[in-house]
Amino acid sequence: MAKKKYTFIDLFAGIGGFHTALHSIGAKCVFASEWDKNARLSYEANYKDVEPILFKKNKRGEYLYFNEDINDADPKKIPNFDICCGGFPCQPFSVAGLKKGFEDTRGTLFFNIANIVKEKIQAGHPPRVLFLENVRGLKNHDKGNTLKVILATLDELGYGYSYEVLNAKYFGVPQNRERLFIIAWYKDLVKVDSFKFPYGISPDGSTIYEKEKLKEGTLPTKVSDVFEPSNTIDPSFTISDKMWEGHKNRKERNKMNGKGFGYSLFNGDSVYTSTISARYWKDGSEILIDQSEKGSNPRTLTPVEAGRLQGYRIIGNGWERPECANNQNNNDSNPEFKIVVSKKEAYHQFGNSVAVPVIKRIAEEIVKQLM
Repeated sequence: MAKKKYTFIDLFAGIGGFHTALHSIGAKCVFASEWDKNARLSYEANYKDVEPILFKKNKRGEYLYFNEDINDADPKKIPNFDICCGGFPCQPFSVAGLKKGFEDTRGTLFFNIANIVKEKIQAGHPPRVLFLENVRGLKNHDKGNTLKVILATLDELGYGYSYEVLNAKYFGVPQNRERLFIIAWYKDLVKVDSFKFPYGISPDGSTIYEKEKLKEGTLPTKVSDVFEPSNTIDPSFTISDKMWEGHKNRKERNKMNGKGFGYSLFNGDSVYTSTISARYWKDGSEILIDQSEKGSNPRTLTPVEAGRLQGYRIIGNGWERPECANNQNNNDSNPEFKIVVSKKEAYHQFGNSVAVPVIKRIAEEIVKQLM
């Protein structure tokens, strides 16, 4: 636990993966922004008791610090903060002439982050650390120009930076999920040359700092870590004959055409699943659970299981394997996450979320190395 109470803002907040992680290291959220109305419902339901001031309203019933559209946020009215968190969408930049950096980000959502930071610097309250997340493809997006402009902008604003692609499967969740993380620090305040990323968690819970050591083993995982008891799962999660035939036929066609797309089938003993996406609600094809031993078609994950796959502690109907109720993600030291939206929206939100254990371990390292 951090000795000092740090403050952070949560931009493009989603359902609060950053919030859960930063709260675990003792940080306080002073401003959040999320435009999706259903994600806002989930965010407020799960963090209102933790950070009631965040959801304070004025006399007109408008939120003061729980912003909806980032384009409408006035940087001057955002409270000062130590850490800026943001899982911003990946957008192409207009890089004609490649100026210094900041000007090239205009018209994109990254500009909003940069503009808030710039305003705080000019007001004499530079954020100490920027904690940014994106899809792995950002590295090569628009032939690398997108990342180049982002890094040039950070440099222009006075920040040093390190970036790395990390995989959630090495952090105790059974999901093969790669994401790019950028950690930046204000050079006038933080005198370091680089940030040492955690690459995974070893079986004894310690942090792995060298990629090579991942081969020696990480926290063991099984897909059944996230399962609710099989006798509680509604038959509606088992896919229909028509859908199962469609999946198999599509996979065969794609194979003949040299494409790798189709369904992915896992069982409880599988070490991890493929990456869950925001479209999982459509047909669940990227993660189907084998039920052939029952003589049944595969099933999709339940919303509870989809959330656990991202490291959220969701009680649901309990666990198929009772010992999983006390692993690093589900023990009592983790806040319970409540699902308050429809099944479709829950899948969409979890597919868009960050993997909480990865964010938590990075947050711990930010405190150790940069605060």
